[in-house]
Amino acid sequence: MDDNQAVNALVRRCVAGDAAAWEEIVRQYNRRIYNICYRFCGSPDDAADLTQEVFIKVYRTLNTFDGTRAAFMTWVTTVTRNLLVDHFRKGKYDRVTDSLEATPGSQEEGLTLGEQLEDQSLSPEQRAQSRQTQQMVHQALQKLSPELREAVILRDLQDMDYKEIALVLKIPEGTVKSRINRGRTELARLLQRNYRQVS
Repeated sequence: MDDNQAVNALVRRCVAGDAAAWEEIVRQYNRRIYNICYRFCGSPDDAADLTQEVFIKVYRTLNTFDGTRAAFMTWVTTVTRNLLVDHFRKGKYDRVTDSLEATPGSQEEGLTLGEQLEDQSLSPEQRAQSRQTQQMVHQALQKLSPELREAVILRDLQDMDYKEIALVLKIPEGTVKSRINRGRTELARLLQRNYRQVS
């Protein structure tokens, strides 16, 4: 049984009232949903609250999931994204991305994202340079428009393919590619400008 079949079987068990199946779904997808929420809201507490809201929404709408139309992770990401959009429209949160110095969750053993990405074989000077580069990328990401930032995060930080992103964002695949390309180009321009200011 492949992963999709296994997840679809879990969903069917959960819809039939199997509490253990629901616990398994939460266990498997909690970290990924939390990370998506955190990347968009930037606050660990808000991300935890939003993750809980996502799971409530997923539980209530689980019977609408159709495994023949999309992978479960794509469907869950769509539910997550829709909930985030609703919150941002209410003006409750500012859209921000990962803080490289914030701890993304308890599963990460207290390491910040910057520390997780750091190559421990580097010298202290090289690590300091790496941290500075990561901070510049973080600041540049925050300057992108929400549409470009969202596409770049889903592609480059969540490793979703173009088809999955198109399903989540409900836009054509060509638009996804265009936004990612424009987002990366704008990021490069911002980073080049920042680099010139630092040098």
